[in-house]
Amino acid sequence: MRAFERRRHPIATAFIPQSFAPGEAYQFDFSHEHVELGGIEQIVKVAHVRLCNSRTFFLMAYPRESQEMVFEAHARAFAFLGGVPRRGIYDNLRPAVDAIFVGRERRYNRRFLVMCNHYLIEPTACTPAAGWEKGQVESQVGNVREWVFTPKLRFSDLAALNAHLAARCLELARERSHPEQPQRRIIEVWRRSARHCGPCRHRSTGMRRGPAASRRRAW
Repeated sequence: MRAFERRRHPIATAFIPQSFAPGEAYQFDFSHEHVELGGIEQIVKVAHVRLCNSRTFFLMAYPRESQEMVFEAHARAFAFLGGVPRRGIYDNLRPAVDAIFVGRERRYNRRFLVMCNHYLIEPTACTPAAGWEKGQVESQVGNVREWVFTPKLRFSDLAALNAHLAARCLELARERSHPEQPQRRIIEVWRRSARHCGPCRHRSTGMRRGPAASRRRAW
């Protein structure tokens, strides 16, 4: 019976390659990490942006996971990475996706699409419960917890924590060898591939219109 139903209603499938050209794509995700800020232990949401070709990554901590945080994380990541890849690979983030349909079809949030259009990014959605489709950033979450957040980080405030995270990302790019090009450090591959990325435009404003057609910044 099941075989008969599969023949009548074949399941749509798609393939996300796990090998990426320079400047082709990045993967995005959030994790939660335990830190101490101003003497108070708390959980922060950490945005992860990882270049798929060079394996370079950027981290930014926020008090919560909101649409404004997603926008700012992209702006700061592209400034740090020195360019914008052509495609972004995402899980089904609430700040980005309004509705999930069959396969990879999504109804993206309008403001999220405005951000993607601003940076000329093509968003690519992962299949629900298929973490391997953005396996690089999924693995990164566990590695970063060991490399960056162990032992527990203690800073005066969020700004000091984020300054440390940016410096640590750069340090790891200089220290670690590229998994597919072990004779080169990650930072070397990053610099070679940077010319294939699009220009880092000014920050997307994330404007929101109110009832009286007034506007305010998203951050």
